[in-house]
Amino acid sequence: MGLDLQTLHVRASRVVQWSKALHRSASCATRDSGFESRLCRSRPRPGDPWGGAQLAQRLSNQCCLCVLQDSGEDSHRIAQSPVVHVRGLCEAVVEADLVEALEKFGPICYVMMMPFKRQALVEFEMVESADKCVACGSSEAVYIAGQQAFFNYSTSKRITRPTNSDNPNSGNKVLLLSIQNPLYPITTDVLYTVCNPIGSVMRIVIFKRNGIQAMVEYPFCLSCAQKAKAALNGADIYAGCCTLKIEYARPTRLNVIRNDNESWDYTKPYLVRRERGKGRQAILGEHPSSYGDNGYGSHCPLLPLPGNSRYKLSSHDIPEVVAYPLPQSSSYNNHGSSSVAMVSGLHPTKMNCTRIFNLFCLYGNIEKVKFMKSVPGTALVEMGDEYAVDRAITHLNSIKVFGKRLNVCVSKQHAVIPSQVFELEDGSSSYKDFAMTRNNRFTSQGQASKNIIQPPSCVLHYYNVPPCISEDQLLRLCSEHDVPGFTKFKMFDAKPSSKTISGLLEFDSKTHAVEVLTVLNHYQIRIPNGSNPYTLKLCFSTSSHL
Repeated sequence: MGLDLQTLHVRASRVVQWSKALHRSASCATRDSGFESRLCRSRPRPGDPWGGAQLAQRLSNQCCLCVLQDSGEDSHRIAQSPVVHVRGLCEAVVEADLVEALEKFGPICYVMMMPFKRQALVEFEMVESADKCVACGSSEAVYIAGQQAFFNYSTSKRITRPTNSDNPNSGNKVLLLSIQNPLYPITTDVLYTVCNPIGSVMRIVIFKRNGIQAMVEYPFCLSCAQKAKAALNGADIYAGCCTLKIEYARPTRLNVIRNDNESWDYTKPYLVRRERGKGRQAILGEHPSSYGDNGYGSHCPLLPLPGNSRYKLSSHDIPEVVAYPLPQSSSYNNHGSSSVAMVSGLHPTKMNCTRIFNLFCLYGNIEKVKFMKSVPGTALVEMGDEYAVDRAITHLNSIKVFGKRLNVCVSKQHAVIPSQVFELEDGSSSYKDFAMTRNNRFTSQGQASKNIIQPPSCVLHYYNVPPCISEDQLLRLCSEHDVPGFTKFKMFDAKPSSKTISGLLEFDSKTHAVEVLTVLNHYQIRIPNGSNPYTLKLCFSTSSHL
């Protein structure tokens, strides 16, 4: 045959190796219907009797594939982590419900609520506890606050804390409260009513740099802050709005210099701010801890506390249900009670009534807009109520639009009267009535609850756009209206039956996003052969970047 003994020996050894590999794969072949055909394709080709290294590599790949299938592993499965991602939560769930349902799997060291997504992150002390949680959730139903929840490992190995502490069990007696979707004013009175039943509140400070946030300081005992975080994290102060997201703050003590709607030291009731021309201040001042005659009107029970005594001082200290006050104008005395906002610093050629509506409608219904002839660059905006004015002041005061900084404050006027109507520089009228427009977003309680009140950001959420509109067409729309184009684009997956699409647009700066929203919000998009135009709707997104 012309073959020497050495060549025969090499080929014989290859036959033995191939047979052993085939034997090891026999059990896999019964489970993989495609294995036999792949194995046949791996057999020697003419001119290469036993396939050499190529055959060994193919057999190795087939065996590895079978071992993965046999062990149930999936290449797309997230790696084990002590942090578990919880989905499918009900709207009323709070941190205490998660702890109560999941602590049977092991000690929990931190919880981060994502109320608008109905999700949460739960960090266990041990990876084994997270393993038990995920395994139990995949084999049987796990209920949290009466609703089945779903679990998977998080891509994070640790939940980031504002304190940046390396100790997973670290806490702080000062809590950081982020109030999401604040449809009503948030004052020290409101937060005291919410937080004090859990433990004696010492100090409260409210600030509005990034939305509405507050810090609440409890006494030196850490347990009060822990109980408050567990009982209130994820809860709504008022039905469907003013949702609390609570974390431990960095400061260990709050410094309060005066007692008013935005800060209060309950250990020093004499820090009442003295108003000019009001005479001497009272020594004791007005203390919000007494609510017998506070002007709030009837009380509305919204948040039942867990029955477990861990979340209450004692059964005789507080009732089973915390009664929260309904929002009334008395909490608004710091700004007055007018539903008219005065806006100055408007660009003389680029701002008109419609563009003011496009921007201010994110925070409440707009009734009328009127430019003042005697004060150039200034307009009066009549809104649905004083709470809408408060939201507009909170989020729009001092922002830049077309190179000019807006100044938004409460007007002394109680209504906008259409007198001295004139023509603006762009040719439009100085007065416009928006009371009957369909673009107002707070016309009913159901519609208002869908709006997420957000401060201006560099990411816009767009919706009600026809499916035929592409990224390039949206960029062209920005160019045609002389506004900055977006740098990143994201389209959400839509249902096949959906008639519109939505997504996110990221801009280089917050100012660019504000200008695009001011100009293009409610733009009428017409499509060929379409009977009615689509109204492009924009709002600020909860996402900080794409």
